[in-house]
Amino acid sequence: MPAAPRQAAQRMSRVDTAWLRMDNDVNLMMIVGVWLLQPGISHAALLERVQDKLLKYHRFRQKVVEDAMGASWVDDEAFDLRQQVLHEPLHPRRGQSPRAALQERVAELSATPLDRGRPLWQFHLIDDYEGGSALIARVHHCIADGIALISVMLSITDGGMDPPPRSSRGRARAEDEDEDADWLSDAVVKPLTEFTVKALGMYGGGVARSMEMLANPQQPLLGSLDMARTGYQVLGDVAALALMPDDSPTSLKGTPVGRKHVAWGEPIALDQVKAIGKALDCSINDVLLACVAGAIGGYLRARGEDPGGQEIRAMVPVNLRPLEQAHQLGNRFGLVPLVLPIGVANPVERVYAVRTRMNQLKGSYQPLLAFAVLSVAGLLIKPVQDALLNMFAKKATAVMTNVPGPATPLKFCGSTLTQTMFWVPQSGHIGVGVSILSYGGGVQFGLVTDDALCNDPQAIVERFEPEFEKLLMVTLMLPWE
Repeated sequence: MPAAPRQAAQRMSRVDTAWLRMDNDVNLMMIVGVWLLQPGISHAALLERVQDKLLKYHRFRQKVVEDAMGASWVDDEAFDLRQQVLHEPLHPRRGQSPRAALQERVAELSATPLDRGRPLWQFHLIDDYEGGSALIARVHHCIADGIALISVMLSITDGGMDPPPRSSRGRARAEDEDEDADWLSDAVVKPLTEFTVKALGMYGGGVARSMEMLANPQQPLLGSLDMARTGYQVLGDVAALALMPDDSPTSLKGTPVGRKHVAWGEPIALDQVKAIGKALDCSINDVLLACVAGAIGGYLRARGEDPGGQEIRAMVPVNLRPLEQAHQLGNRFGLVPLVLPIGVANPVERVYAVRTRMNQLKGSYQPLLAFAVLSVAGLLIKPVQDALLNMFAKKATAVMTNVPGPATPLKFCGSTLTQTMFWVPQSGHIGVGVSILSYGGGVQFGLVTDDALCNDPQAIVERFEPEFEKLLMVTLMLPWE
């Protein structure tokens, strides 16, 4: 395979540095995805596709080198594509279904660190899975967020678009730092301006100091006492988040141990979801999130817990970049604390409860303050960063993604991508990850959980479709007019 031209080292952005250092003993900051392909593909075909398409994103040839000031992207002089794209069989235990064996392997890989001496991604091709192939992808969050990685993965499918040519690498470091400063300013500082007076009046001058830090992201990662004090001041400044009570104490909330379990279900028809939303005057998101809340509430009831009157929060990533810039990789998103009314048993009442909470969220500046916290995290020494992230963990039970994918099935190496799912990592000490993904006219629900909190996520996943069927039945019974 031809060697790519060597490129200059690039300084990692502050936000990407924060994600690099978020790995801990119980949660690794990897985005993990699975593709199911019919018919199967060969390892040779996969290697050729990755070489021709994925490696046009030069970041996938680079490794990370950390130093006292943060981290840099540098070319991996010993880059070996066969170390990045692995080939392995699936070995179900006696009586174990191929689906269960694949879920077990995905869970195992979700808890296995990537080699910091190589580029921080890896593909695992599994042969003879239900008459086809399964492809497991692991990508460290410091490379890109979910929206950017969806763009990357679409680009490597048959007929996918290559990324636009990059500018001269001679100015790479300066350009990246300027770009980092620009998007932080545009996405965080400027939108917060209209709230500054109100924030200052409610919470004091510390907010201004936090904004000043954001406006000057060029300052180095300091390990000084002043920086530590500033970091802890940020905790106090983001009062709208800090004053939020800790999340409801269910069995899904606790101290994870780092052993993962993964589950997913079969897709349901997106057209039916749209029909329910139209009939109930709600969005597609309202319907799907109500089904998630119902599945979790039903699971807790089956365990003998009473979720009546309880709500849990899920931290939901919100994209901050124009979609046409997704090829630039990196992380440009914030988190919204979304409330799931797990204690509402009536499915229609639950949909309207979700709609109400979503509407309340739209008028809040609390998510923007959460964006600011994530942006500042890359400037802080790791103990302060960990304290910052644990604040989020106390306020939430889960991390959740809800991503609209392509409406028609895609082809990959000549085979049909029949089913796809992915999970974002759970930061801090959150032990539950929820994934809702639409693809090819269907919507499916996936779950990753920590062994200490839920050792059978399939028991939750299997409740998703029945909750949807309840809503569908109620909708069919509505008057036609």
